[in-house]
Amino acid sequence: MSKFFKNLLIIFAIFLLVAAAFSFFETEHKNAEPVSISQIAQQVNSGEIERIEVSEDKLIAFLKDGREERANKEREVALSESLINYGVNAEQLNQIKIEVKEPSGASIFLSTILPFLIPFVLIAAFIWFMLRSVQGQNNRAMSFGQSNAQLSNQLDKKKRVTFADVAGVKEAKEELKEVVEFLRFPQKFFSLGAKIPKGVLLLGPPGVGKTIIARAVAGEANVPFFHISGSEFVEMFVGVGASRVRDLFKKAKRNSPCIVFIDEIDAVGRQRGAGLGGSHDEREQTLNQILVEMDGFEQDTNVIVIAATNRPDVLDPALLRPGRFDRQVVLDQPDIADREAILKVHSKGKPLAKDVNLRALAERTPGFSGADLANLMNEGAILAARKNFREVGQAELISAIEKVMLGPERKSHLLSKKEKEIAAWHEAGHALVATVLPHADPVHKVSIVSRGRAAGYTMKLPAEDKNLHSKSEFLADLSVSLGGYATEKLIFNELTTGASNDLKVVTNLARKLVTSYGMSEKLGPMTFGDHTEMIFLGREISEQKNYSEKVAAKIDEEVSSFIERAYKTATEILKKYKKYLTVIAERLIEVETIEREEFEALVKDILPKEKAFKKAIV
Repeated sequence: MSKFFKNLLIIFAIFLLVAAAFSFFETEHKNAEPVSISQIAQQVNSGEIERIEVSEDKLIAFLKDGREERANKEREVALSESLINYGVNAEQLNQIKIEVKEPSGASIFLSTILPFLIPFVLIAAFIWFMLRSVQGQNNRAMSFGQSNAQLSNQLDKKKRVTFADVAGVKEAKEELKEVVEFLRFPQKFFSLGAKIPKGVLLLGPPGVGKTIIARAVAGEANVPFFHISGSEFVEMFVGVGASRVRDLFKKAKRNSPCIVFIDEIDAVGRQRGAGLGGSHDEREQTLNQILVEMDGFEQDTNVIVIAATNRPDVLDPALLRPGRFDRQVVLDQPDIADREAILKVHSKGKPLAKDVNLRALAERTPGFSGADLANLMNEGAILAARKNFREVGQAELISAIEKVMLGPERKSHLLSKKEKEIAAWHEAGHALVATVLPHADPVHKVSIVSRGRAAGYTMKLPAEDKNLHSKSEFLADLSVSLGGYATEKLIFNELTTGASNDLKVVTNLARKLVTSYGMSEKLGPMTFGDHTEMIFLGREISEQKNYSEKVAAKIDEEVSSFIERAYKTATEILKKYKKYLTVIAERLIEVETIEREEFEALVKDILPKEKAFKKAIV
């Protein structure tokens, strides 16, 4: 439709030009007054006319006073004969200069040829536009099976990404440097009989930098980079996905050496034979074509396929075997040193205040991915801009951490006096239990200011990054989570819905201790339940019971036992240190937010030394 209206505007513009040309020739002497030929004859006799211009059946009379008059005459009769017929004196006629002007080619064209030519031109233009539209439809139909892979040229230094632009992931860089060597100096490996790896599979949770590390490989090798998502292969039409795969690899071979990056390959690479359509659905045909194309690489074709996924468990085994994806590179969440390096990368171009301590920010962001850290720096800059600051300060960045973790502050969500009191005591209970238990993480902040969907929160952060968690730590987490629930029951002898999310967290963690981690003394080192994902039902998880109903009853008993012991521990701590619970709650009601330094000053008498605050080392 847009092309139709565009063509219509072009035709309308042509009509305007033709009309303008007609009007130009028609109104060449637009100031001339129209008169009759008899009046011209009278003015000739009276000597008022200086000269006359004649063009076919039209004449222009120029009077001595500067005026102009125009009139029409008979086409077959000469002007002098016409004037004499109207009684003009021959002597007076000889005193007037008469100029006969031949019609120009443009006027002949506009007046004679163009009226006949315009219909033919319009008909030809209409036929041309129709043929062009049909040809465009055919081209789109023919290009439907072509891949939509985006080609990034690494010669553009402004858009080029190298390993220097990617912080952290040291092990992944080391693995991928070998791929760069293959692409830059293939003969070095061919001379020793080595084969170029056909595929590299990047595994890791969302946001750890799988896409940017793939771009960095292409930037280091200085080769073309084809980028496409796995979902772009699959269409509702049969055979389109396989056709796009063939077209993608054909383009890659023409641009060899190059890198083909398939993001979210699990969209087409899921295990075959598990779908509702058996082995003949479109997704599986696309996967089969990918497998065939990767097998069909010639030994001297320098094309490497890099794929990324955060769900390696659902990929087809044929996709993971050597010869298809020879390298599997795992990208983990960044540790504290990597987080500091990533923050430095994303702080480029942002004016930071002198008080900004990236190491302290890295300590407060355990579990953050690279994307989260990039969002953190961006949110900090936005907060500074809102306050009309010229630099991004530490306070804005710390506030940005809480915004990324919990959501924005909801200052308009005002609590009543009673609700505010309940929230303060609830959060004080969490904070106090976390302080007393030696295996609980240190408290960094306690607040009753609403963020996201939470009316208040207690921020606990580990002193160092952990990859393994002990049973003692899990039990401490259970008690801390029940601290708010136990406080409400102890202080108000009443329960509210504020502890609903805490109870959900506690129940899930206690069940994992029994069924997944084997930490139940009664049931022993066993796991229970086989969790499988229903591929065609979205993210629905089904559990296949591999235990009897008798064991199921024991599992429920053990889950309840873990929760009861945690609740008992939390209650004992709250009763024993009720004085400090009151101090924390009253301070929260007064100021609404307590930072780590102030909080530790309130509980310094019962604070373990290993949890004491230590300044971050820059």
